[in-house]
Amino acid sequence: MNGIDFSFLSEFRLLDFIDIILVAIIIYYVYSLIKGTIAVNILIGVGLFYGIYLVVKQLEMKLLTEIFGGFISVGSIALIVVFQQEIRRFLLHIGKNISMRRKKYLWSFFGSKKSVENSNADSIKPIIEACRSMSKTKTGALLIFSKYFDEEYYQSSGVPIDAPVSKALIESIFFKNSPLHDGAVVIVDYRVMTASSILPISDSEDLPPQFGLRHRAAIGVTEISEAIAVVVSEETGEISFAKDGNVNIDLTPEELEKILIEEL
Repeated sequence: MNGIDFSFLSEFRLLDFIDIILVAIIIYYVYSLIKGTIAVNILIGVGLFYGIYLVVKQLEMKLLTEIFGGFISVGSIALIVVFQQEIRRFLLHIGKNISMRRKKYLWSFFGSKKSVENSNADSIKPIIEACRSMSKTKTGALLIFSKYFDEEYYQSSGVPIDAPVSKALIESIFFKNSPLHDGAVVIVDYRVMTASSILPISDSEDLPPQFGLRHRAAIGVTEISEAIAVVVSEETGEISFAKDGNVNIDLTPEELEKILIEEL
């Protein structure tokens, strides 16, 4: 029995290895941006569509091959149209965040893990203190933490703020008589980007009946994106945390602090 032919390895160059590594990095980076969004389902659908095309072509089913082939021939244009928001987000994310995050990555690389955690804890402290205060006074609040700021998604329904996060700012926004207290506050890199943002509501039928619009909005936005959410209940003052459509309820400020340090 003939063995496996490894002769192709003799032609494998160092540049080929680098090429594979770079492609893998790009694929991982793109996936990290669309993970948890509806774009993943669309990409799976496109993959299944192309797989069916290969099957019917192999089976020589001429009519279906012509139909599917017509879509495949304009596939690149269709993908640009379907994924235009994700492509825009990808380019925006690279252009806006590389220079800003470079110092953070260098600091986290050369600095100790403890110093990085302490830095995060200092930045999160105003958020925790605001949640603690609003929990005691039963002030309803919804905070969204996002990796990037998508102007078309958040700003279209919210009021631009773009200010450093602080306890006083968060409490003043969610003050019951404030015109901005309805809706969500969107926080990116410890800056309050918008207030009074309207978010998609989860249509899941498995949610507890006591969950109001804030909880459903927190679940809804984390179902379709990588954002995480913190909710302060207006009825009970309970603090909740949402990620990937799942909710941890009745958290203490200390428990919330540990979660946010890990997530952010």
